[in-house]
Amino acid sequence: MVEEQVRMRPKAIDGEGETLIARIMATVRHRIAGRSLTPGAKLPSIRSFAVTMKVSKSTVVEAYERLAAEGLIRSRPGSGFFVAAPLAPLSLADIGPRLDRAVDPLWISRQALEPGEGVLRPGCGWLPPSWMPEEGLRRTLRGLARGASSTLVDYGPPLGLLPLRQLLARRLAQHGIEAPPDQIMLTESGTQAIDLLCRFLLKPGDAVIVDDPCYFNFHALLRAHQAKIVAVPYTPSGPDIDRFAAALEEHRPRLYITNSALHNPTGAMLSPLVAHRLLKLAEQWRLTIVEDDIFADFEETPAPRLAAFDGLERVVHIGSFSKSLSAAVRCGFITAPRDWIEALTDLKIATSFGGAGFSAELVLTLLKDGSYRKHMETVRQDLARAMAATVARLGESGIIPWIEPRAGMFLWCRLPDGIDAADLARKALDKGIVLAPGNVFSHAQTAGSFLRFNVAQSQDERLFGELAALMAAARR
Repeated sequence: MVEEQVRMRPKAIDGEGETLIARIMATVRHRIAGRSLTPGAKLPSIRSFAVTMKVSKSTVVEAYERLAAEGLIRSRPGSGFFVAAPLAPLSLADIGPRLDRAVDPLWISRQALEPGEGVLRPGCGWLPPSWMPEEGLRRTLRGLARGASSTLVDYGPPLGLLPLRQLLARRLAQHGIEAPPDQIMLTESGTQAIDLLCRFLLKPGDAVIVDDPCYFNFHALLRAHQAKIVAVPYTPSGPDIDRFAAALEEHRPRLYITNSALHNPTGAMLSPLVAHRLLKLAEQWRLTIVEDDIFADFEETPAPRLAAFDGLERVVHIGSFSKSLSAAVRCGFITAPRDWIEALTDLKIATSFGGAGFSAELVLTLLKDGSYRKHMETVRQDLARAMAATVARLGESGIIPWIEPRAGMFLWCRLPDGIDAADLARKALDKGIVLAPGNVFSHAQTAGSFLRFNVAQSQDERLFGELAALMAAARR
């Protein structure tokens, strides 16, 4: 029996064997941490796991024996090996493709968010503080401080401030999205909006399609909800429709999460033709699409909105002011089918109780008095100049854009042959530069030669000098 084979296994193992055994053990631990193997679940058979991992059966036997000695798994004679240990606390860093922690998506977010004197952040996803409407924010804060005390100290209503929802309804109509205020619920951010939708629509193990590449926090959120991530390659006009259709047939996903305008990280825009074909597939397969539109106000020429074509039947539209107005003012929204709003509101109360009334009042004031419109006009002009300048400077080092975006802050760039983005990012950290290597955006790990640059955060000459030096060293 297997248990007898384990006991009789010789203990003398060379260095290479030890490495292979460690790799098998790490894979099993990783699957248990990621909830793909839960307590009581049967491990792959020794024969099948040996084939999968391309090792000998004796290597798998030894790895299983050591895991059993740790109490992580147990043997049932004649039946195989089973997970014995209770679930450890969920660790997002241990779920999904294991990356070096120095270039892990959550690690990059931590580095970009940590204050640091002189740190450059071309890999972060927001505008520099100097680009934000500080004076307008201060003026509005002074006005709110003189207003009703309830604005300063009380919870907001569950759906969110009605006048702001009314104004958002008018703004959405400019993109062809017809949504009355009672189909709009305010949230504290775009991230909270997606989190609420995942809580509402997903159960563990459900498949969700994402673009490859896509905003890396989509990966983290979906792992937190124990969803199965299915990546579909993204093209300059939208997802690869043939691959998308194949993924629908194979995985029967519950959701597709995407940016239809100013895609993150590529800067691409969805074409009307791809949008039409995408919605036909969503209808055929009863797929719900979450359209993340937080970069809407960075556009010069509006791209097609899936929610406008669909009429909010299979598409949920979300937005936020964190990127355009202030990351400190937490205010986003969900626009959803009417019969979903009540359940989403209950979830919002359960997870965050009342709404952020103060932030909503502040955003409403800046939208109404024209400050926000003028601010975004300036931002779009500044971004256009920064985009041209960054493309030129990166080109001097052989870093070439995948496409040149029509608007927005992101450049998705290919490195010269032979240079690994993750390795470059690790070395840049020692120079006080936070880069965003491509594979943190790619669930399929196919973007190892790409970097995402935020052009608004790429205006310091030191960045280009350090990059040139690092790349020269990498070529040697």
